[in-house]
Amino acid sequence: MEYIKGMTWGWVGTRGTWKNEEAEYSMDEMKKALSINWTAIAFQGLQKTAFSTFINFQTETSLRDDEVKWAIKKAKSLNLKVCLKPVVNVEDGTWRAHINFFDLDVPCEPKWSQWFESYQKFIIHYAKIAEEMECEMFCIGCEMVQTERREHEWRSLIKAVRNVYSGLITYNCDKYQEGQVTWWNEVDLISSSGYYPISDWERQKSRIKSVVAKEKKPFFFMEAGCPSRDGSSLVPNDWNLNKGKINLTEQDEYYRMMFKSMETEDWFYGFMLWDWPAQLYSEKEAYLNDDYCVYGKPASKTIKSFFNKMP
Repeated sequence: MEYIKGMTWGWVGTRGTWKNEEAEYSMDEMKKALSINWTAIAFQGLQKTAFSTFINFQTETSLRDDEVKWAIKKAKSLNLKVCLKPVVNVEDGTWRAHINFFDLDVPCEPKWSQWFESYQKFIIHYAKIAEEMECEMFCIGCEMVQTERREHEWRSLIKAVRNVYSGLITYNCDKYQEGQVTWWNEVDLISSSGYYPISDWERQKSRIKSVVAKEKKPFFFMEAGCPSRDGSSLVPNDWNLNKGKINLTEQDEYYRMMFKSMETEDWFYGFMLWDWPAQLYSEKEAYLNDDYCVYGKPASKTIKSFFNKMP
C-alpha cells in the first residue's frame, strides 16, 4: 500500500457549506498547498445525548447525499484517493467517546442493541455511497471508546459493511486506545487519533509499534495535528485550549518533530492530518487563526515538504 499523505476535509459537514464555489476553492487550495494524495471527507450524524439510541443523519443541517457525492467527485477530480468518514456527534456537546449503555439489558433503559441498530443504518447508508462513488477507503467509526468493548456488535457491523462495500475498511480509535480494541482482525487497516504531547511522542510511538507488531496490520494516523496556540504542542487534543495566545511557530514545530519521528518507521503507513474546513478563512488573516487548519501558516510548507519527500 502506498504511503498515505492525507488531510481531512469538510468537518463538520453542515448543509450548505459544501457543493459551492467556496468549498471548491477550499479543496483546490488543500491539494495545491500540501501535495497530498489522500483526503478523508468527514461529516457528522447526531444523537441528542450520550444515552440516546437514535442517530439522525437527515436533520435540516445534515449534508444531503448529493453534497457528499459532490465532495467525493471533486476530490477524485484532483487525483485524490478518498476515505469517506461519517462520524457520530452528540447534540448536547458530550464527546462521542462517552456514548455508553448498561452491558446487561435493563427494562425501561436504553440498550446497546437499540443503539447499534441505529448506528448500523447510519454507517451502511454511507458505505453504499462509498461503494457507488468508488471511495478507496471507508472509516466505520471514530473515537468511540466506550462502544469498543462491544466486540460482537462491531464484528457484526463490519460484516454488514463488507456486504455493501468492497474497498478498504478502517476504524479510527482514540489516542492511547490502540491496544484496547479486540477486533482489529476484522478491519484492513488500524488507525488512531495521534494527538500525543510532543514531549511524550517517542514513548507513545514505541507502544503503538508493539500493538501493530502483534496485530500484523498496516497502521496510520487517521487524525493528527496541533492547533496554533501557546501550549497546544503539549495538549494537541484540546481544541478548547483558550489560555494560549496564537502561536504559528509552535504548531509548525509540532509537525516538524512529529514527522522527524515517524519518517523512518517502516511499519507506519502515513497521516490523514486534521483538518481543513470547507469554508476557508482569508489567507491574509491566517496569522489570526488559532485552530488546527494550516492554511497560510508555516506548518503548511512543512507538511508539503515532508509529503514531497516521502515515497
